Amino acid sequence: MSETTLQFAICVISEKNSDLEAWKVYQIIPDPKADEVNCWRVIDESREDYLYPQSHFVKVELPPEAQAKLLISNN
Repeated sequence: MSETTLQFAICVISEKNSDLEAWKVYQIIPDPKADEVNCWRVIDESREDYLYPQSHFVKVELPPEAQAKLLISNN
C-alpha cells in the first residue's frame, strides 16, 4: 500500500464500552459502501476493522514518518 493511499482520523467521540479511545489516531480502510452510509471502516483497539459513524472522527493528513510509526505501533 502506498503512503498516498493511507488515511487516518482522530476519534473525537467514543462511547462507553467502545473499542475506540477519544483523541487517538486510527487508520481508515477505504470502503465506498461504508461511505454511502456515512461510516468509515476503522482499525480499532481490537486491531480489527469495523464500521463507525464518520461523525466520530476528524480526518487528518500525517507526514509519511508519522504514518510509518503509527503503522508499526499498531502491529
